[in-house]
Amino acid sequence: METLARKLKASDVGIVKQHEPLANHTTMKIGGPAELFVEPKDIEAVKRMMEIVKETGVPWRVIGRGSNLLVKDKGVKGIVIKLEKGTDHLEVDGETVRVGGGYSLIKLVTLLSRQGLSGLEFAGGIPGSVGGAVYMNAGAHGSDMSKILKRAHILFHNGEMKWLTNEEMQFSYRTSILQNEQAVVLEAEIELKKGDRDTIVAEMQKNKDYRRETQPWNYPCCGSVFRNPLPNHAGALIEKAGLKGHQIGGAQISEMHANFIVNTGNATAKNVLDLIAFIKSTIVKKYNVELKTEVEIIGE
Repeated sequence: METLARKLKASDVGIVKQHEPLANHTTMKIGGPAELFVEPKDIEAVKRMMEIVKETGVPWRVIGRGSNLLVKDKGVKGIVIKLEKGTDHLEVDGETVRVGGGYSLIKLVTLLSRQGLSGLEFAGGIPGSVGGAVYMNAGAHGSDMSKILKRAHILFHNGEMKWLTNEEMQFSYRTSILQNEQAVVLEAEIELKKGDRDTIVAEMQKNKDYRRETQPWNYPCCGSVFRNPLPNHAGALIEKAGLKGHQIGGAQISEMHANFIVNTGNATAKNVLDLIAFIKSTIVKKYNVELKTEVEIIGE
């Protein structure tokens, strides 16, 4: 890994660190170290880096702003690539928006709403990056990324770079084709509609306020832990089972929203995983409903 780190530094790809604690890069503030951590300085640097990585055969994975992520306590072997600064460019051309995968979703929603562009109001207050939102088909309030994405610029594991259309992304509830591919969302092109600025901003703000009032972002957390087993809602089932406030170590089922697990200060990934397992077994026993995690779990 030393040799690879030296090669990457020599090719000027951006920030390169060994044994970087991933707790510093997730909203849950939990996670062991990345064997090698790279934050590319731009899309060209991503390409250069992938050419070098491909030759070595070292495993790699990508994170965005770490808002939908739980990293295990022993960390991640291989390379963790963080797309943030350097891949956060933005171009607005009428109703078409081209945006880098590392761009903050909250920032994008706020900016475009103020420009009188409608279609992203549902994402008011959703943390994380544009790339992560496309990858997971993030959504709320009856809409999601699949409704506005025109195409996505993807870097595949074999080094191929390709624009995938909305149809080729194979979107469904909180998923896309990228769950089955090792790939990076470099950019997204979205199609919005011009509308009344004040109405759009008010809708975006309402969604943002709702999130703030109903979700416990005053504690480190990773957002919704479970997918909704429609027509049921995960939070409602967990609350009905009387699990709100249940705690294992430093990990607690939020008193505010039962589909959130919060880090009360010293939680380990093991605490969170044990709590997830406890919730799942309780809900199966009580309601014969199997909950599936929405949060992505990585590492060892």
